[in-house]
Amino acid sequence: MRPQGGAGPGALPPGPPHPTGSDARGGPERPAAARQQLRQPREGAAAVAYDFLAAEDVNKDKIQDILFLYKNTNSSRGNSSFSCADEGFSCPCTFVAAVSGASGSVLWERPVAQDRAFVECGILQPRGSAAPSACVVLGRPGSLVAVDTLTGKTLWSQPSSFGGNASVLSPLLRVPDLDADGAPDLLVLIQEENQVNGSIYSGGTGQQVSPPDSLGVDGTSGSILHVTRAGAHYVLIPCGTALCSRSVKGLYEKVSRRDSPLKSDPLWEDMLSAASHRLVVHSSGAIRYLMNVPGKAGDDLLLVSTEAYMLLDGQDLTPRWTFGTTQVLRKPVLGYYKPDTPAVLVENGTGPDRQVLLLDLGSGAVLWSQALPGLPGDPPSASLPTADHRSAFFFWGIHEPTDSNQTEPGAAGRRLYMLHPTLPGVLLELDNVSVPIVAFQVVLLEPGRHAACILLTGPASPSPPGLVSVTKHKVQDLVLAGRVVHLAEGGAESDQAVRDRLSRLRYRSEA
Repeated sequence: MRPQGGAGPGALPPGPPHPTGSDARGGPERPAAARQQLRQPREGAAAVAYDFLAAEDVNKDKIQDILFLYKNTNSSRGNSSFSCADEGFSCPCTFVAAVSGASGSVLWERPVAQDRAFVECGILQPRGSAAPSACVVLGRPGSLVAVDTLTGKTLWSQPSSFGGNASVLSPLLRVPDLDADGAPDLLVLIQEENQVNGSIYSGGTGQQVSPPDSLGVDGTSGSILHVTRAGAHYVLIPCGTALCSRSVKGLYEKVSRRDSPLKSDPLWEDMLSAASHRLVVHSSGAIRYLMNVPGKAGDDLLLVSTEAYMLLDGQDLTPRWTFGTTQVLRKPVLGYYKPDTPAVLVENGTGPDRQVLLLDLGSGAVLWSQALPGLPGDPPSASLPTADHRSAFFFWGIHEPTDSNQTEPGAAGRRLYMLHPTLPGVLLELDNVSVPIVAFQVVLLEPGRHAACILLTGPASPSPPGLVSVTKHKVQDLVLAGRVVHLAEGGAESDQAVRDRLSRLRYRSEA
């Protein structure tokens, strides 16, 4: 399918070429600086990686550092100054680690849970605390631990009362500060049999602010916290083809029997069925994802079902537009295709039938589309805002030249592509990776100039365990070594001119 859209105003000017060699795929040789191993365990270490990456300036050098999770299956300390036994866990147990975004050195690593954990980082701590922020880890069996992101030290640890058959519905949801300690609190949703229960915990101490209470629904993972135009907080949970909801105010006040400063929204209370706690949403299939997205007067809701994308007004839930799909397995990614105009990147279909599309968030119109076969287990897509008020988009797939004689798709590994809206007729193949990828992010490590692709690689299951590593790929170096893919004939610029233009992109932080 031919790409849609044009360069428009603000396109990057051409510049002088960079001298470089070439590789067998038609692109220049990749410089060694394009890859930097941020963390690799010692020889013989055995571990399992978890699908989690976060960026935060841990050592206060004004460069973002990387936090990740892994399960250490080796009973010795290895690189860490702590073993599982030091924190009261049996081996194997789950570690959280921080590595320097500048040098790749390990800043700290520490055991935090016995088994697989849910993590929320960047949780502000109470006024006067020595730690400005924390990573809060919810592990099994029930434990809630806050780790100082600067030092890795445990700030507090609390048991959590989950039943043996209970499962935690990720993610952990930040709610307003109900215990008035200056730190946001956390809502934990637990699925037990056919019931979802909610508990609120203090983000500053881990103590239970509100004991478990049934939300009266049977939901699935993917819940979000939505703030209505009246300033009221509601939990939204996918419930098959329906959308279930409960106000945080009602959940807290019912169990604690105390008033709260939170608001309620009369319109939403009228829309909610008192018996089923369901909102009237006409979804054409089972709801897979919910997202808060920017609207004209507050956040709207992007609902992704098995058969369609639907943008709902964030207040009265009326549909603004619907875009039909055949099969959606990925959460969409927000960005900017036109300057300061939100767009959403979607993946429609799987395997050889997969398409990557960019939709205008306001209207649902297709801005760009391309057939791009994918492989099972491809990492999610990503975007990063650029200085021209657009975004660079990053996604994985397989684009073979028409004269390629490669018979097995993906035989060379998973391939990462970059698209910038000023060059809609070109993809840049940045890298191909043959090892299993557990997590992937594109991060602005330094404001304005140092963007990097971060890969967490290694086994995702303990059968068998293996090496877990975090690698930084500097975007500018990958661009200069990338293979240019022309999606349509007649491009006036040479491959090197395309690389030069994209290498001069400057990136900015999210607003």
